[in-house]
Amino acid sequence: MNDTAFSTLPALEPGSVWLVGAGPGDPGLLTLLAAKGLAEADVIVHDALVNEDCLKLARPGVMLEYAGKRGGKPSAKQRDISLRLVELARTGKRVLRLKGGDPFVFGRGGEEALMLVQHGIPFRIVPGITAGIGGLAYAGIPVTHRDVNHAVTFLTGHDSSGVVPDAIDWEAIGKGSPVIVMYMAMKHIAQISANLIAAGRSADEPVAFVCNAATPSQQVLETTLGRAPADIETSGLEPPAIVVVGEVVKLRPSLDWLGALSGRTLVSPPERPGESGRKVSA
Repeated sequence: MNDTAFSTLPALEPGSVWLVGAGPGDPGLLTLLAAKGLAEADVIVHDALVNEDCLKLARPGVMLEYAGKRGGKPSAKQRDISLRLVELARTGKRVLRLKGGDPFVFGRGGEEALMLVQHGIPFRIVPGITAGIGGLAYAGIPVTHRDVNHAVTFLTGHDSSGVVPDAIDWEAIGKGSPVIVMYMAMKHIAQISANLIAAGRSADEPVAFVCNAATPSQQVLETTLGRAPADIETSGLEPPAIVVVGEVVKLRPSLDWLGALSGRTLVSPPERPGESGRKVSA
């Protein structure tokens, strides 16, 4: 990339930390500011979900530190990661913390930023495209469509202990949100599906799983809320995945632009997708 594109952007200063979102996978979805930070950093502390091709934009000789957290696998403790950022910055290094998606959307960027504040370390937040929007777009699924929904809910499928969060009001979400986008939900989809059906959602409501979104290995499973647990069990698909519930899934045959590049024939959309798959109790 030529220097002109970077000339008006701020510099990653020694002794400071940038908390940077790498987007859902495709390196082309990095922001200019993220690319500039990668080119200037002395050390990059990166997550498991960061596409390795993004790291190719780093300058020669950069120190790479892996700080990935994956469910069911040995992972660094969050506090240790946050303190490591402090330690590196105090040595005068230009530190870039690279996180998949957006740092502030289920990325624990807020926790890391608060630790930096506590220790007096200057920092910058560089937002990224979150997988719940960008990943679904790569699957041809819009999170909003004016004939379908005027609201969308984003939620996480598990809390810090690895179970479905008790704090989620499934009844309220089931009744009030026409489209639900879930991060880290594949493992608990049986319980989540049961919760939503109990809250009044139709078992026939469309559901899609988008695995390895916005990467060459992206795979999409289209199913329904009632069939989702069995279908995901037999599919062989594995996380990371974004799960979306709602009538917007029915637009995929018309909007799967990535599939069209590989030869898929897109079909004319329904006149009004509507909310026919959604049943809400009175």
